Amino acid sequence: MAKYVGKRVLLAIVTLFIICGITFFAMNAIPGGPFDGEKAVSPEVKAAMEKRYNLDKPVPEQFVIYMTNMLQGDFGISLKTGRDIKTTIFESFKVSAKLGGMAILVALALGLVFGSIAALTRNKLPDRLIIFFSTLFTSLPNFVLATLLLLAFCIKLKWVPVWDPNHPNYILPVIALSAYPMAYITRLTKTSMLDVMGQDYVRTARAKGVARLKVIFKHTLRNALIPVVTYVGPMTAYILTGSLVVEKIFTIGGLGSKFVESITNRDYTLIMGTTIFLAVLMVTMNLLTDIVYKAVDPRIKLD
Repeated sequence: MAKYVGKRVLLAIVTLFIICGITFFAMNAIPGGPFDGEKAVSPEVKAAMEKRYNLDKPVPEQFVIYMTNMLQGDFGISLKTGRDIKTTIFESFKVSAKLGGMAILVALALGLVFGSIAALTRNKLPDRLIIFFSTLFTSLPNFVLATLLLLAFCIKLKWVPVWDPNHPNYILPVIALSAYPMAYITRLTKTSMLDVMGQDYVRTARAKGVARLKVIFKHTLRNALIPVVTYVGPMTAYILTGSLVVEKIFTIGGLGSKFVESITNRDYTLIMGTTIFLAVLMVTMNLLTDIVYKAVDPRIKLD
């Protein structure tokens, strides 16, 4: 286990370095700069600002300077607001983490429940209804669903208030973010449970007269969780990246909104900071997912 974790950590470091390089050189390859849109800025002032933030140096040298500072824990300051990047990221991520955490819990809980019901009522009305709605939500992008929810429940029906930072209402954003992963987990759980229910040890347990609920939860559902656990890492990535647009639609001031604004404003330091932060989060989640495999199924060996 320790050897495996060590390998994954080294691989994660290489992955993060590649992500940093691609992001840095790609954003500098786009014509223009963070100060080109500034009004009434003379060439002298623009040159002074570029010199202050090392933007007057060749791009490879800028990359070396940035990576050196980053390894020392210095992510710089925003080129637009002058705020510390780490402070901006962690303050914004509190909102995104709360929204994403609720969406993940809703997707997992409802997906497992609906998937189990669909498997236990195969080819019956509950199964057909669950599969119909899961197919619908799987094919509907979250930004389309978010727009429809906003239009229907906030503007037309006025059942849910528009987002207010002082009195936040997470119902619609959570629904928009959790709909697709919930539908996918539902279908995944149903397929996996049907496969497990046909195994010999399940039939043996039933033949011995083991209680139905014990067979479902101890023998069937637990062994059917492996594919779901596998999906947890990508699901987290989906919800976090999907929140970029959803947060913008509902005007939620989370990390997603800051990331979109940083791209629009060509705020290089904020783009790099949020990209690295999200990449570290994704790599960590994937590593934890692999480790959880072992807890769910002791037969799995991590080499």
